[in-house]
Amino acid sequence: MQHAQDDHTAQRDEPSALSQALPIIMGYLPVGFAYGVLAVKAGLSLANTGLMSILVYAGSAQLIAVDMIGSGAPASSVIATAFIVNLRHVLFSAALSPFLASWPVRRIARFCFEMTDETFALHATRFHNRQLSARKTLAINLLAHTGWIVGGIAGAVAGGFVPDVKPLGLDYALPAMFAVLLVGQLLSPAHILAAVLGGSLALIISQTDASAYATLAGAVIAAATAAFTPWTSKRSS
Repeated sequence: MQHAQDDHTAQRDEPSALSQALPIIMGYLPVGFAYGVLAVKAGLSLANTGLMSILVYAGSAQLIAVDMIGSGAPASSVIATAFIVNLRHVLFSAALSPFLASWPVRRIARFCFEMTDETFALHATRFHNRQLSARKTLAINLLAHTGWIVGGIAGAVAGGFVPDVKPLGLDYALPAMFAVLLVGQLLSPAHILAAVLGGSLALIISQTDASAYATLAGAVIAAATAAFTPWTSKRSS
């Protein structure tokens, strides 16, 4: 009975979906804009740029995808790289799954489709505070997704009038986003080893005939190497 009362109080006191999603939206608009500009410069049409934001909805994966497309990388390499970049979402889902156990499968699918690094962090806090409203959870996701789509389309439209993105510094969006993501993942010597080795290998391979696979090869080799270090073995035991 006490838990039910606590849950009811948490739902009643929880801020609106818009107020919770607004900080995420304000971050998505400029990064989405940068993605849109870079996408059209890489050769994507306005429609394809918008569809990628709607169907893929993965900031870092979209940015790296348009960068690889612009450099002429094969589709298989783009898809495989995006898959590896987004593998962290498996861990996100596992962390939140206990809170979604009572949800129907279709609702869980909707939630997972629109989950990002930022919405995961928000929902993890909400769920632990017993703010479990499914309607508000999905509304937050939808509002954040809408902000990303609007930013991407705006950037794609503006990209047609921007002859060169370098003076605007928008081409720095890709390395800047990955630098932020990287810092947050350097939690152990094994992580640091994977980051340094992966970056070094990608740079080396990019200077060879296999440059289209530089990012993918560097990531796979570095992750496999770090997985067999003493640091990883100690943590697993």
